[in-house]
Amino acid sequence: MADENQGPMNGVTAHLTIGEGKAIDAIAFYEKAFGATRAMEPHMADDGKRVMHAHLQINGGSVMLNDDFPEYTGGALGTPAGVTLHLQVDDADAWFNRAVEAGAQVRMPLDDQFWGDRYGQVDDPFGHRWSIGSAVRA
Repeated sequence: MADENQGPMNGVTAHLTIGEGKAIDAIAFYEKAFGATRAMEPHMADDGKRVMHAHLQINGGSVMLNDDFPEYTGGALGTPAGVTLHLQVDDADAWFNRAVEAGAQVRMPLDDQFWGDRYGQVDDPFGHRWSIGSAVRA
């Protein structure tokens, strides 16, 4: 039997690297902006300052994250590019506004889109892009 703290066993799970030793700040931001809950408490590195592994639940899915460890990885590659984390939610306006109030920057204003969703994008303070959408209400 798998350990209940092992984490997701199927699907695709985002695993974010947070620069500048700010993973604890990122966890707090995701809790406030996206209603994240901790699937487990963060595992700290021996230095007691950096997160080696954290597992969050956001909108029914998993997101894992850690601080960058440049002594092992050569350093994060800078601002992430080419990746957007999407949240399909029940109320895009509520989720979008909560993220902006928590400090996310609007990249694409929330609006009704041609494909039938109310959709917009924000950038979190750690360089990750998020899209938020829900079906357009009749």
